[in-house]
Amino acid sequence: MSLSIFRETCFHSLYAIFDVWTLTVILRFMNDNKYGKTDQSFDNESFLDLFRLLNLTVDVYHNAKICGNWRVQEHELGATCFHMVTMGDCLLDVPGHLSVELHCGDLVIFPRELPHHMTDGKATQGDQQHLDYSEAVNRDGTGMLCGSVRFSHKINAFLLDALPPVFVIPNINHHPWMESISHLILIESMGRGPASKVILDKLSELLFIYALRQHIKDQPMKAGMLALYGHARLGKAIHAIHQSPAKAWTLEMMAREAALSRTVFAETFKATSGWTAGQYLTWWRMQLAWAKLKAGERIADVADAVGYQSEAAFSRAFQRLFSISPSKVKRL
Repeated sequence: MSLSIFRETCFHSLYAIFDVWTLTVILRFMNDNKYGKTDQSFDNESFLDLFRLLNLTVDVYHNAKICGNWRVQEHELGATCFHMVTMGDCLLDVPGHLSVELHCGDLVIFPRELPHHMTDGKATQGDQQHLDYSEAVNRDGTGMLCGSVRFSHKINAFLLDALPPVFVIPNINHHPWMESISHLILIESMGRGPASKVILDKLSELLFIYALRQHIKDQPMKAGMLALYGHARLGKAIHAIHQSPAKAWTLEMMAREAALSRTVFAETFKATSGWTAGQYLTWWRMQLAWAKLKAGERIADVADAVGYQSEAAFSRAFQRLFSISPSKVKRL
């Protein structure tokens, strides 16, 4: 086997392993006492269930030090993307939303990219240049990592609708995850070794997921349906539903998982999310069904796996939510 073929085989294997590694690292890092205990009201498992279904991927489309009198604008309006300042600082202006100075380590996320621009803000002289970090060690400028996010599941609309149009995760609180991942990103950016693109994409996936988790923890009342995953009692019921989606759940059974009375559980669930517990149960079952159908499973098997005795009843529920039949999803 030639060296080039061997390297390519290794890189493909590494990329596949990283899909598992990404979620494993997140779970371990979130619960590692070395970095301080996490907020116990935040249901890590339920949150990870959501991201397992999303099956997101990140493509880093810019990773360089920008020098001179520079200005960059939006990349793809409507797309999910983020920018992280890896060196120096800059000014970000999102007309109608925010205007803020970004510093090293700050991260800005656009659930759906809006018109915006970033500038040096220092009246620096010279033409705009985008240079590899190793080439610009002694040059003034701003390091900028930009990535686009893609989802393979329709559940992404639920996630994106629950988030603000644009938000910043500042580095002022020195989050351990932010410092660690940004440090690894910078090391890889400076070295540019074999498989750098693969590694940077996967590190950026971690960065994006951690940032969303941080936002939900910091702004629980503004997270809509995502607030369920951060609720101390409701999160337990959500986790139980995720563990056993085919179970014949009743309101009383879900309330028992949350250690609440039926009335308090129902009222709290509605007040927190805007949905009833029954609506969430149906919604979650259909999300699982979509993923299973896309994976090629038989409709009858999928119906049974998500708690439907009748294939016809399942198909009606699926069509009602997605406006497409299960059979058509299998052919997409």
